[in-house]
Amino acid sequence: MTPPPVFYLGTHHSAWLWNGEMDCRLFVSHNRLRERKSRFPQAVVPGWALDSMGFSVLQRYGRWTVSPREYVEATARYDAEIGRLEWAAGQDHMCERAVIYGGTFSGQHFAGTRQHIDPDSKLTYEQLVRVHQRLTVENTVELAAIWPQVSDSKDPYIPTLQGRVGDPESYLEHRAMYEAAGIHLADYPVIGVGSVCQLQASPSIGRLARGLAPLSLPLHWFGLKLAGLPEVWPHITSHDSQAWGVSARRAARMDGCAHVRVRGKYTGQPSTCANCPRYARAWGREVVALGASLAARDYHVQEELFAAAAGGAR
Repeated sequence: MTPPPVFYLGTHHSAWLWNGEMDCRLFVSHNRLRERKSRFPQAVVPGWALDSMGFSVLQRYGRWTVSPREYVEATARYDAEIGRLEWAAGQDHMCERAVIYGGTFSGQHFAGTRQHIDPDSKLTYEQLVRVHQRLTVENTVELAAIWPQVSDSKDPYIPTLQGRVGDPESYLEHRAMYEAAGIHLADYPVIGVGSVCQLQASPSIGRLARGLAPLSLPLHWFGLKLAGLPEVWPHITSHDSQAWGVSARRAARMDGCAHVRVRGKYTGQPSTCANCPRYARAWGREVVALGASLAARDYHVQEELFAAAAGGAR
């Protein structure tokens, strides 16, 4: 039986790692942790993964503003003080056109990486994607080289596959780039799959999942929402999502919640559950339940096929 995928609930509340309000794995950004000066409390959640804040940095600046050494030193601190860190994302380069070219998309402004890597606008989208892939591989190598200089524990960074959005062949080319650099993806407990936020429940994400299936790698799908999970099943080991916050802002406040706004002209008035651990837990349990139902469905199908085959043999 294929086990249900592991789910990491994305959150901007870093204190949920240690304050006892959450009982699930969390996905927390380096941006939410890096400013703390005092020692971190120890985590009480079952485990967590570190988001490198890559999307937000590239969206805002069009380049990485956090050096690999700074990121490694911070990761080592989180690993030692917070504990229970299962893996950390690298400083990869996403390949969505918005990230590369910049502009305003769905109300969000992107600075664009092209201004830094192709200021004369000579490269095609496909060539720019290859630059992003190369930079991602180079960063994976660099993080692995720095880590032993600052920590005696195991290197937590995972490689991430990037490519032209929805194009399996491009992702397979990126895998070849990793192998050429001496990075054997099969040696890692999990491999990230990036640049999929635009795909979600579309047939394209299913085609990408099936295209990556021959690699037989344990894939983590970054930012995979609830509707996208059935599309990539069973080619998934784990995934994360922070979409519960958007859902909470659009939904009525949960019965029994008494939280109120704490700033602005509406201070003291009832607020949505966009910062509510109760809502986040409930939403996360729905995701986990869906993953379990997909695994159970496949198990029952296999049982029926086995019984039919056994009956035919008799």
